[in-house]
Amino acid sequence: MNACSTEPLLRVQGVSRCYGTRIALSNASFELWPGEVLAVVGESGSGKTTLLNIAAARVAPDSGSVHFRVGPGQLEDVHAMSEARQRLLARTEWGYVHQNPEHGLRMEVSAGANIGERLMAQGERHFGRLRSIAADWLLRVEIDADRLDDSPRAFSGGMRQRLQIARNLVTRPRLIFMDEPTSGLDVSVQARLLDLLRQLTQKMHLAAVIVTHDLAVARLLAHRMIVMQQGCIVEHGLTDQVLDDPQHAYTQLLVSSVLPP
Repeated sequence: MNACSTEPLLRVQGVSRCYGTRIALSNASFELWPGEVLAVVGESGSGKTTLLNIAAARVAPDSGSVHFRVGPGQLEDVHAMSEARQRLLARTEWGYVHQNPEHGLRMEVSAGANIGERLMAQGERHFGRLRSIAADWLLRVEIDADRLDDSPRAFSGGMRQRLQIARNLVTRPRLIFMDEPTSGLDVSVQARLLDLLRQLTQKMHLAAVIVTHDLAVARLLAHRMIVMQQGCIVEHGLTDQVLDDPQHAYTQLLVSSVLPP
């Protein structure tokens, strides 16, 4: 957290969402500060991804609001923005890492083009600079620069996820949303990706909201965490505090079933 900040980077207030008669999310609120990593945990169907997508302006809430700090003293309601303004924000100030990297990559173009696309959206047109920056970001996410012209289809699952991360971070966003970024990967690949994410968030002073069902991922990456059950936030606090001394009965059950005593 930036001690000089007097206001959050992101403020989510009382958001709710129903799908027909099913309550997916009920009156959820949180604040996120610059450089802070927040984990959202809970079992499948608890509302984690709905909350993430509302915060990222990908799904509109039925009630409540989401404000992002667009400048000093300027908190703007992201759901009141025009679609064009939301798209610009998503390409510049924000990033979104999907659980399935194929959903966050353009599979028909090269790795370098995937990374360069966000730079071009910001106005970069010099071909040499685009290739140089893309090659540098491949190295940052531990992919050989000589894979620049390769298709993502030629990459392993772990490499595709790292490429998706490079694609999102190349514009140096202030905030990144991640939906189960390590799910479906082999344990050794997960460990490598988690170490990379920890390094990048720290070096870039990057704020992040990470949805995960894996409490070990939350402990490794997140400063704070919120626990969700049946669409409600049932507990929140510092990550180590919540995991080492859970107060809510559901959190206690979640921790005891996953983490060793």
